[in-house]
Amino acid sequence: METAIIVLAAGLGKRMESNIPKVLHEVAGAPMIMHLFRSLKTLEPRKIVTITGHGSSEIEGKIGKLEPEICFARQKVQKGTGHAVNCAKEELGSFKGKTLIVYGDVPFISKETFEKILSIKDKSADLVVLSFFSNKPSNFGRLVVEEDELIRIVEAQDASDEELKISLCNSGVMCVENDLLFDLLNEITNKNTREEYYLTDIVGVARSHNYTVKTVICEENEALGINTRAELAEAEKVFQEKARTAAVESGVTLIQPETVYFSFDTEVGRDAYIGPNVVFGPGVTVETGARVLAFCHLEGCHISQGSQVGPFARLRPGTELNENVKVGNFVEIKNSTINQNSKVNHLSYIGDASIGQHSNIGAGTITCNYDGVNKYHTSIGNQVLLGSNTLLVAPVTVGDQSMTATGTIVTDDVPQGDLAIGRVKQENKAGYVRKLMKLLKSKKKQKNT
Repeated sequence: METAIIVLAAGLGKRMESNIPKVLHEVAGAPMIMHLFRSLKTLEPRKIVTITGHGSSEIEGKIGKLEPEICFARQKVQKGTGHAVNCAKEELGSFKGKTLIVYGDVPFISKETFEKILSIKDKSADLVVLSFFSNKPSNFGRLVVEEDELIRIVEAQDASDEELKISLCNSGVMCVENDLLFDLLNEITNKNTREEYYLTDIVGVARSHNYTVKTVICEENEALGINTRAELAEAEKVFQEKARTAAVESGVTLIQPETVYFSFDTEVGRDAYIGPNVVFGPGVTVETGARVLAFCHLEGCHISQGSQVGPFARLRPGTELNENVKVGNFVEIKNSTINQNSKVNHLSYIGDASIGQHSNIGAGTITCNYDGVNKYHTSIGNQVLLGSNTLLVAPVTVGDQSMTATGTIVTDDVPQGDLAIGRVKQENKAGYVRKLMKLLKSKKKQKNT
């Protein structure tokens, strides 16, 4: 049976105290809802429909750029989760298969858990609900289970004192055949304290028609919902702990794991070395055997086998380090390719440039790539030696096996094998400082009198 998915992302997110729609708040460098989509796509669904409401244009615009195959339906008036699911009827009304309902602010449910839900649905249940045990159930809906069947879900605000003692909680995730889903939704009412149509009420309706309802239990942190800034911080903590554990178990050396921060898509190869206080932004790949030393910030870059970065280096988007490259302390590189066995060891900025093989970039070298309007490219060849404090005013090309003298400002191309010297001629003015100090003292004396 094929699978369709409904993602609920229409909530106001009032407790976030933010102008940003809740599901667009970031965890590990990506909107929280993108973590969910990454798991859902592994199920190879026929269609994913995201229900938007508050901030719908912003959510649809952001997701549409990142996941163009996602469909959208709008909940124009907030009438509860049951009403939100019903908004997908136009998109899914003719679909024949099972429908998985998930929440955009519950980002960490694993592929394995989703597969278990779908499997139970296929084998032994008409309706499956994902649940978890919690020591602090607070506002979660409670699941009333008898033997191995789910009898009903009670929302916390409508629960009795006895029901509030139940520790088995509702994650919100459900799976049911698509035709049955909309039949059940037609029978729920809004006769509750909030006058909303609760999706959870379809459990009672299904039971009244003798359908089989079962629950799958997952770990509590997997079903973590994000409704406040504190929960957002907790979600970041959960992600980072999982990412660090996964890196170590895959053969990566983390000297001080608790200080390393991964992004949602960071890829680090076996036998790579990551020093303390390293931050990975989105889009970073570190190949096998590469080394990233302490206090580096990396984003949108690729570090090849045998290369070393840092300490205190910053690699920005578009940076490509080929094999055995060395990038040292207080170096910033952006949108540039550095080829095999070349070095940029300290105190340099390389932007919009290409550097050939076996070249050495002296301390304080800067590619002057921006004139206030446009960016320009700098090309540095193979076996080039740039002296300290070389300024390369782009666009400019430095040929193979050429050199620049210390302090040179390069404004013209340097042919292969040449030495470029572009300094201002030094001139010593004899006695100038003594004369200046004497003049200043005289003016100060006149002012005081």
